[in-house]
Amino acid sequence: MTFEHWLAFAAASAVMLAIPGPTVLLVISYALGHGRKSAVATVAGVALGDFTAMTASMLGLGALLATSAALFTALKWIGAAYLIYLGIKLWRAPVGGLEAASAPEMKPRRIFLHAYAVTALNPKSLVFFVAFLPQFLVASAPLAPQMVLFETTFLILATINAASYALLASAARGTIRKPSVQRIVNRVGGSLLIGAGLVAAGWRRAAN
Repeated sequence: MTFEHWLAFAAASAVMLAIPGPTVLLVISYALGHGRKSAVATVAGVALGDFTAMTASMLGLGALLATSAALFTALKWIGAAYLIYLGIKLWRAPVGGLEAASAPEMKPRRIFLHAYAVTALNPKSLVFFVAFLPQFLVASAPLAPQMVLFETTFLILATINAASYALLASAARGTIRKPSVQRIVNRVGGSLLIGAGLVAAGWRRAAN
């Protein structure tokens, strides 16, 4: 594999990661709802979720999802329902003054698990990796080292991307002072998550 192959993969991955999807919306919503303290837990959950999805794809789960309509549909609905649940919870979250708005409403462990579940259980990611990775593999070279390099590259880029969104959203949250504004932020974040869940539920296998 040449440097040009790796650079092409890195550039394509960076573009795909920058496009807001359910994971990015989750990161933004947690940053808006819980501040910078949630960033580490959220980003760690996203990174581990991407690692799980990529590894599962390389081991063949992605190919199985591509052929098993029942399994694909089940994972799709589980992930979509979970996003909608989180959105409703954030929409109904109580608000108060700045101190109350800044206090974490969830423990980092729960935030980590939520981010991991949403990222790892996204069937679109599993199928995407199966369709995406082979385009950059060199058949004449050993495949295992290439897959490890591509997975490591993607995970680094995904972590940077999630951290950037989290920090930007938490910085915007720092300007909030009034409970009425915090309520709007919670409802916007909740609406984003609900919308992401509805989009995930309506996403068709053929779209990939």
